[in-house]
Amino acid sequence: MNRTPHLIIPALLYSVTPFVYANTQPDESAIEQITVEASPTANKLPVGTFDSPISNLEYDPRVDLQSRNMAEAQADVTIRGGIFENTGFRVGSATLLDPQSGHYFAEIPIAPQMLSGPDVLTGADNALYGMNSSVGTVSFGWKPIITGGSVSLGTGTNDFNLQSIHAAKNTQLDSLANYTLGFEGEYSHSQSDGTIDNGDHDFSRASARVQLASENSQTDLFYGSQDKFFGWPNLYTPFGVNETEDLETRLWMLNHKQSYAENSHFEVSAYYRTHDDHYIYSRENPSAFEAFHKSEVKSLGLSGRHAKNNALAINYSAQFIDDSIESTTLENNFTSRKYYKLSVLPQYTMALKANQQLTFRLGAAYDDTNRDDAEVSAIGDITLNTQNSDGTAQSIYLSYAQASQVAGYTAIGGSDSGGLFRSNYNLERETTSNLELGLLLEEQSWQLNSAIFYRKDNNLTDWTFNFDSTSARFANPVDIDTAGVEFLATKHFDTAKLIASYTYLHKSENYGAADIDASFYALNFPDHRLTLGAVYNPTDILEFRIDNEWRTQHKNALRNGNDNALFTQLTLKITPPQLSNLFITLAADNLWDESFEEIPGTPGRGEQYTLSATYSW
Repeated sequence: MNRTPHLIIPALLYSVTPFVYANTQPDESAIEQITVEASPTANKLPVGTFDSPISNLEYDPRVDLQSRNMAEAQADVTIRGGIFENTGFRVGSATLLDPQSGHYFAEIPIAPQMLSGPDVLTGADNALYGMNSSVGTVSFGWKPIITGGSVSLGTGTNDFNLQSIHAAKNTQLDSLANYTLGFEGEYSHSQSDGTIDNGDHDFSRASARVQLASENSQTDLFYGSQDKFFGWPNLYTPFGVNETEDLETRLWMLNHKQSYAENSHFEVSAYYRTHDDHYIYSRENPSAFEAFHKSEVKSLGLSGRHAKNNALAINYSAQFIDDSIESTTLENNFTSRKYYKLSVLPQYTMALKANQQLTFRLGAAYDDTNRDDAEVSAIGDITLNTQNSDGTAQSIYLSYAQASQVAGYTAIGGSDSGGLFRSNYNLERETTSNLELGLLLEEQSWQLNSAIFYRKDNNLTDWTFNFDSTSARFANPVDIDTAGVEFLATKHFDTAKLIASYTYLHKSENYGAADIDASFYALNFPDHRLTLGAVYNPTDILEFRIDNEWRTQHKNALRNGNDNALFTQLTLKITPPQLSNLFITLAADNLWDESFEEIPGTPGRGEQYTLSATYSW
């Protein structure tokens, strides 16, 4: 597997956003790009199951992943103190949406071997490319298919077992000059009794694609299927009940990207996604409360860059989404919606010196649905980029970006008078304004990426709790001001690499109501967070990888236990010289058996140790 984010170095402009390791507006005319590895985590693979597109994001300093059971079971990915529904997941030019709830945005049945990324888009780039994700977007692209494959088997504590196979074949076409045809497929399965009682899981995924590619184009047709069952105490409610979920996700996607003329390109993505959810409140008494949801999403997305000349270019993005849901719990006749977005961001670049460029981007985005008011948002930034003759570089930028989104159906379409999850029919469009200043320094053996930002969220949909109520949570709007600082440094040595980060967040909130005792999401954030990772290769046979995360979480009345936490993932990879193409991995997650509640009121995960073997060809 190779799923590390990259720093892309374009021919004319290096566009910088904090904690983003890919230029999302590449200037190069070809599909292939020059890349330098800049992974924000040491480990690439999870410990408790097979890898997915969101694996190991819990140790990624660019995001805060709040998991139930484990990241691959139910993952709420937040960025810069937002909530799970403020974060979008983009593949190609299309954002994957689930109309029921943002809890299922990260249900992506694609083998990570097929994807580049993840790239985390914030500020102006998120406003340009994101869809119904007002704070950030985790973006993936389709990799070129390369002939090869691997098979993995694993075992571990808690009766864990794993099986995975991946194969790809790419051939030159005689009938079409300069074109290749590729086929790629993957199947993965894992199950265990769980790291705590009633925390079992049984996951499987099958995915396949066909790819037609040339020097300047790449077309992918993909199908993926994913089935997941998992249990967890207090999965969504704080009432001491053993809950379960059974999820089925199907995804068809057609993607085409094309380079043309000088420094211009576009990408078109279309997908059809279905997601079935069977939720049981109590596995001991299933008839007490259970819910069935079936969502369907159709979407068409387009993005690209058209260069008029070396100085002037137009960045653009557009997407249409049509969704619907069948549910046993929605009562408000709010079961379908159409979404529209168009964003245009002209760009002007001027040379100040032979090695220095100043780039201005100023544009706007238009968001609308057939059920909500439309919103026009301003987008703009200015970047000073310096490329030195010794290969070092410095970039500083200032940006201001607005974005908006609408609430999911569980928040706006269920009962507003009772039940476990109480909706709010008065929720309005959420709007966000983000101002930030960032600095990137690149030297021969180290890199520093930093930013300071201030964000205003108006009418943000949060889920709150009242100790006197029988409902588990309420959908409530809140106005929040968030200030933050981010630092990420990477240092390379001869046989090692170090990755360190620090983030600070401060919030000021106004719910406009007095009957709120706790917030599950908007006020569930770390005041301080540190990460430290390392990769060490003492010999060709041994490789050590370690990720650490320490945090001090904001006080929350629902959280049991300590507000401080230390998580560690440690991996030892052994490559015996006597066995060609085979390596053995010993891995441990939550090494200190940290019981911190990532979601207030929901038990944290326990220790997991695994032994696996992988043969590649």
